[in-house]
Amino acid sequence: MNQANQIRLGLIVNPIAGMGGSVGLHGTDGDTYLQAAALGAVPIAHRRAGRAVRFLADSIPGLPVIAGAGCMGEDTARQAGLLPIVVPIQSDPTTSSDTRAVAARMVEEGVGLIAFAGGDGTARDIVDVVSTEVPVVGIPTGVKMHSAVFGNTPEAAGAMAARYLATPDQVPLTQREVLDAGDEPGRVAGFSVASVPFVRDHLQPGKAITAPGDDADLDQLCKKLADRMMPDQIYVLGPGTTVARILDHLDLEGTLAGVDVVRDRRIIAPNVTATALVDLLAPGTPATIYLGVIGGQGFLLGRGNQQISPEAISRVGEENVIILAGEEKLRFLDPPVLRVDTGVETTRPVMLGYRRVHTAPGRSTVMKVVT
Repeated sequence: MNQANQIRLGLIVNPIAGMGGSVGLHGTDGDTYLQAAALGAVPIAHRRAGRAVRFLADSIPGLPVIAGAGCMGEDTARQAGLLPIVVPIQSDPTTSSDTRAVAARMVEEGVGLIAFAGGDGTARDIVDVVSTEVPVVGIPTGVKMHSAVFGNTPEAAGAMAARYLATPDQVPLTQREVLDAGDEPGRVAGFSVASVPFVRDHLQPGKAITAPGDDADLDQLCKKLADRMMPDQIYVLGPGTTVARILDHLDLEGTLAGVDVVRDRRIIAPNVTATALVDLLAPGTPATIYLGVIGGQGFLLGRGNQQISPEAISRVGEENVIILAGEEKLRFLDPPVLRVDTGVETTRPVMLGYRRVHTAPGRSTVMKVVT
């Protein structure tokens, strides 16, 4: 396909997306990014978006791009070697109104695909404007990414977009749900439908809830784990309803959407930040991390639990990371793998390989963990 006939890409980057993850916040809507910055969070969206856009630029040299001005996409495109047409923005810092306005302009300009870097809130803003008129691909950058419009990783998002732009007649479009989740697991603040290029093993599924048939087994397992907690040992409990059962059996009220630290059967650090967690895990301190699995998606790390960083896992030791999930939840994963996407670029990603997943007292299965 020559450049004159190429489909134009629309690129939108939410520059504050994901800032709240490492500091225990559940998004960056409104002025929450100011709180995140005060807690030491730094922007991550441009870097993660760059990983996807570099893949696109390498795959389709000279790709025509329309991008939001400056930090909303222009900078990312230029650093990848692309020369974008720039859509002006009105606010500094940017707001959801800018996201919607840029998306509307892209529809007017006739883009064939919008790639956006953000989380569920960004996805909802864009899809509320474009509906299913323009296909979208989400570059996973936010704190919560339960919507079924994101690539499994930034590179996967770039690959999906590149394949569709290069051969649109060979990549089917599918209708996928956009869930703008609330602060607590299971609560949804909004719902819409997007058109997304379907590339198997690149596009993450939607989030599913724990299957009812898993309840009794998980409850017995978590009671056993609570009863066996050792004094003076640190226990890091990831977010979600599965791991929350351990706190229930300790008669403790935790942070359902956050990460809590328990010692001597009491919470010593509720909704802990990534930095504070690493500080608590001093070398030589015995510690265990309990992680759940996101139903439907299989994510172990990188979706809503960015506080548990690779450095924290390194200090605890991968052998002391205990994975909990119901058998039915695992059975419905397609493909049957677990995933990590911590956002930390490293030559040795954590937790990859084959890992034991505990499903009931005395019962477990082995699952492959991939990026």
